[in-house]
Amino acid sequence: MKRNRILTIFASLLVAIVLFSACTEDTADVRLEPTLSTANTLNVTSDSATVVGFVVAEGDGFTERGVCYSTSEGPTIDGNKTIYNEDSPNATFYVTLSGLNYATKYYARAYATGEAGTVYGEEVSFTTLPVVPFLTTAAITDITGNSAIGGGEVTGNGGASVSAYGLCFGTSENPTVADSKTTDGEGTGAFESMLSELHGNTTYYVRAYATSSAGTAYGQQVTFTTLVDLPKVTTAALNEITKTSAVSGGNVTDDGGADISARGLVWGLNPEPGTADNVIDGGTGTGEFVSNLTGLETNTTYYVRAFATNSTGTAFGEELSFTTLADITKFWVVGDYNGWDNSDNAEFILSTINSNGLAEGYVWLKQGGIKLVTDHTWDDAHTFGDDGSGGLTNPGNNISVPADGYYRIRANLSDMTYSLTETVWGVIGDATAGGWSDQTNMTYDTESLTFRIVTHLSEAGSFKFRGTSDWGINYGSDDNDGKLQQDGANIPVEVESDYAIVLDLSTPNEYSFIANCWGLIGDATPGGWDTDTDMTWDEENKVFTVTLDLTAASFKFRANNGWTVNLGGDLDNLVQDGENISVAEAGNYTITFDPWALKGTMTKN
Repeated sequence: MKRNRILTIFASLLVAIVLFSACTEDTADVRLEPTLSTANTLNVTSDSATVVGFVVAEGDGFTERGVCYSTSEGPTIDGNKTIYNEDSPNATFYVTLSGLNYATKYYARAYATGEAGTVYGEEVSFTTLPVVPFLTTAAITDITGNSAIGGGEVTGNGGASVSAYGLCFGTSENPTVADSKTTDGEGTGAFESMLSELHGNTTYYVRAYATSSAGTAYGQQVTFTTLVDLPKVTTAALNEITKTSAVSGGNVTDDGGADISARGLVWGLNPEPGTADNVIDGGTGTGEFVSNLTGLETNTTYYVRAFATNSTGTAFGEELSFTTLADITKFWVVGDYNGWDNSDNAEFILSTINSNGLAEGYVWLKQGGIKLVTDHTWDDAHTFGDDGSGGLTNPGNNISVPADGYYRIRANLSDMTYSLTETVWGVIGDATAGGWSDQTNMTYDTESLTFRIVTHLSEAGSFKFRGTSDWGINYGSDDNDGKLQQDGANIPVEVESDYAIVLDLSTPNEYSFIANCWGLIGDATPGGWDTDTDMTWDEENKVFTVTLDLTAASFKFRANNGWTVNLGGDLDNLVQDGENISVAEAGNYTITFDPWALKGTMTKN
């Protein structure tokens, strides 16, 4: 009820009573004209509403009162009306209109009839509420072991827009939208739904549904039973891969509605292996199983799938592939160079997946002899030496090292061969001082096991690393990414400068290099944080150096005019991405940098 309106009517009535009382002091037989008010509407539903009337003045008396209503404005008692039949002395009366149409706008007026005729209250309007949609459920067709097609038709929206319709389904009767459902559209009309991911040989119950602001309605229930489906099976990840074996398996997660008569793993050298290929029996029934693959070839790619069989047929899990380990050979190099220490402390050489058993590596050796061992027992079967004619044998004689030097060592148990090649490493190319005809030699550092040099490289040139004068051993970088390959591409030089270059051959078959020019950058330097101030190599003091004016701010050391390599922090212990180095007082300074010890100095001139 609209309280304010009713209060207003009551106030009007009170005024009328006061006026009436004032008048009756002198004229007792005077009566007001009959007056009626329609106060409000209450409790509007989809098919009913309550209208409130109020008799302001009854005149000579009313013989009937009630509410007339219509879907058009200005309803009268000649149309639809509901008579107020209660015997009540109250001026206010309540009339419930029933049998109304849903979602329809009505106009209503209170009325009262007496000897003088019929009087009407003010006209009010209201709209009945909508009802849930009207729909039917279609029969189920195209039934398989895991799917079916159904549908329905929304024949009426009940006076409100249908926001969603589809099918709800489950294995219990009278499914609702809280169960599994499809969503197939909105509005009215016929629709079709695909029911998928069903379980085989199972009875399902289905109802169409449609939702509007009035709620959700359901069509009649239909039922169907799926056919027996193929099983569902997954393939377990490969693990414990060795040179000749691996472990996999699977999990039968759904029997498809029939007993699992066989399960296991199929494998082979080609994709999509089947039961006609290699089969490992995994038993029967659902659940997990483990399969051991044995008797495999080394360094070979295999394909595997789990499988499960029931009365409908055989299903396969996802296909996985793996490669068995190559027959990698690791030789520890033991000899005079390390005091014949046959332990993990010894240097080693190693074969790769693609080297066909050829092991390779670089070791600094002393004049004398070495042997190659595959374990630390000194057992004859794992100890290899010279057979007297340049080949390998067990345990063999010491392999002769003619002079101190850095050697490339190769050995192959497939053909029982070995070689020792002494190398002298340097940089060579049109970016170097000697061009392509004369290499600039590098120095071996026994602590870091790397070759080092600081040399000037020319812009728009390139270089390589060379170990033998006949170019039999040389390395370049195909991607200029710090990794080296035998006979690889020339390494380009983009900025002419002095470069600290490191060649690292200490890890077998994983050879790398670093080539850095150095400069200063920061708000203390002339170029600010945008432009490097280049440093040059001081050959006498073995440091990079620059003399420049600095402001009271900060700077860092940076390599190759980029931020990939930048050093900061304590000048005695510079670190990658370290804090900016502060300059307390403006002035002219000489800055030095040791690229090997990663230390710097700052001296005010």
